[in-house]
Amino acid sequence: MGRFDSGRSGGAVTVYWRPGCVFCIKLRTQLRAARIPYRKVNIWRDPDAAAFVRGVADGNETVPTVVVGDHPPMVNPSLAQVRRALADA
Repeated sequence: MGRFDSGRSGGAVTVYWRPGCVFCIKLRTQLRAARIPYRKVNIWRDPDAAAFVRGVADGNETVPTVVVGDHPPMVNPSLAQVRRALADA
């Protein structure tokens, strides 16, 4: 299993984020409130993670980028989109 498909086992959720991102703070707060476990990856500390995000976000480091199971990566998803992806996983 590759490093950036770690969210692709079952319904695991991986959130790619960066410090100061209000959209990341909002989604992570919602995930915690919904008691949805997730793994977080700071793209400013992990160049490979930043490259992964650029690869799925049209060359931009747009976060949060979320991977759930085999669902395609989602850029700046809502909590409802993450829940739907989990339901499909």
